[in-house]
Amino acid sequence: MTTSPYDYDLIVIGAGSGGVRAARMAATKGGRVAVIESRYLGGTCVNVGCVPKKLFVYASEFSQAFKDSAGYGYTVDKKPEFDWPTLRDNKTNEIKRLNGVYDGLLNRAGVDIIHGHGRFIDDHTVAVGDREIRAANILIATGSWPVMPEIDGAEHIISSNEVFYLDTFPQDVIVIGGGYIAVEFAGIFNGLGAKTHLVHRGEPVLRGFDDDIREFVSSELEQAGIQLLYNREISRVEILGTGRYRATLSDGSVRETDLIVSAIGRRPLLDGLDIDKAGVEAASAGHLEVNEHYQTNVRHIFALGDVIGRVQLTPVALAEGMYVADYLFGDVPGAVDYDRIPTAVFCQPNIGTVGLTEAEAAKRYERVEVYEANFKAMKNTLSGNPERTLMKLLVDCDSRAVIGAHMVGESAAEIIQGLAVAMTAGATKADFDRTIGIHPTAAEEFVTMRSPARIIGRDREDD
Repeated sequence: MTTSPYDYDLIVIGAGSGGVRAARMAATKGGRVAVIESRYLGGTCVNVGCVPKKLFVYASEFSQAFKDSAGYGYTVDKKPEFDWPTLRDNKTNEIKRLNGVYDGLLNRAGVDIIHGHGRFIDDHTVAVGDREIRAANILIATGSWPVMPEIDGAEHIISSNEVFYLDTFPQDVIVIGGGYIAVEFAGIFNGLGAKTHLVHRGEPVLRGFDDDIREFVSSELEQAGIQLLYNREISRVEILGTGRYRATLSDGSVRETDLIVSAIGRRPLLDGLDIDKAGVEAASAGHLEVNEHYQTNVRHIFALGDVIGRVQLTPVALAEGMYVADYLFGDVPGAVDYDRIPTAVFCQPNIGTVGLTEAEAAKRYERVEVYEANFKAMKNTLSGNPERTLMKLLVDCDSRAVIGAHMVGESAAEIIQGLAVAMTAGATKADFDRTIGIHPTAAEEFVTMRSPARIIGRDREDD
């Protein structure tokens, strides 16, 4: 009987969403699997991303709910008081519980958990401290890390990671960035009572989203009280004797604040991994290039999730992890569909989107119908809340397929998830039209849009 030269069939470096999924599924298929993790089980999403952020979003929405309740007959005898330590510590306890859940999932699947920083010795060997471990296959699932601005006084700026553990809650905050992380945190701080400024080098926010959504959200953010400082960057930060900070902007203006948060993007995390010793090459942008099977240029070394620079979303990493496990251990893997990835931005109001933007559809299709609805939700009629809802459907005129669905409004993510199922199944506009709506809801607007607002495409100007 031949003895294997390897300790494991698969070593996974990184116990985030994608790494854990790949490890668990590989182990259940009979593989000998180990996971190496230097920080926390669950990765960014569970610890300093999706989960704690969504809990903070829930907290931030209560302030508006208290105001809205007056129109429905409620009397609040005194102004509700928000206690930051309670939210922060309750969140931390929930994260600890989830860390334990991930530990249990891996252990029950028979995966060995190795705590420490992994680094390559060669293309089959990973060292953790003084221990060297060999594997037939290695998966890099180390995720991403916040990018910080390179300016004078950058040491006074925190990233989104540190927001979840602040000692005290600020009265005044500057958030740098215009992507979904920046917009979400601006909404959180604003909703929890901080005077909030969003400094963005462009205009409007949320580059890459549908243009109508971007303009609509920007208007709603300002209406909610967030000050949008467009076409500016922070060039210098100084700490004052009061403990506050003075930020000098690129236009020469100066602002004082309690806290400055950078949310200008995330970079693939390959620090200290020594991929060169394994012969793995990184792209010029810093991520790992992979083929359709998530193999790097070294065919038995795989990579997935944020580190490959495609779509930085937890469900995408999960799907990629499932593919790798299937590919390595016998099953026919199902390719990940990157064209219809539903996503959400948990600002106030929420954004949900799936499929093409209007600009993308105009480039790809000859003729596209654009359906729109812009209205005040019924819930806001008695409360006096000025927040509005926007919905869009994009339909290919030739096939009648629904190729894009976008929403800004309460529960947008919950609604768009259902539409994503329909679009993945190939739903046409006729399928939407013959679907009975649930009344009275905002969601029924998606099945009652009868007349297009305009027709766009490669062969014509907007009508």
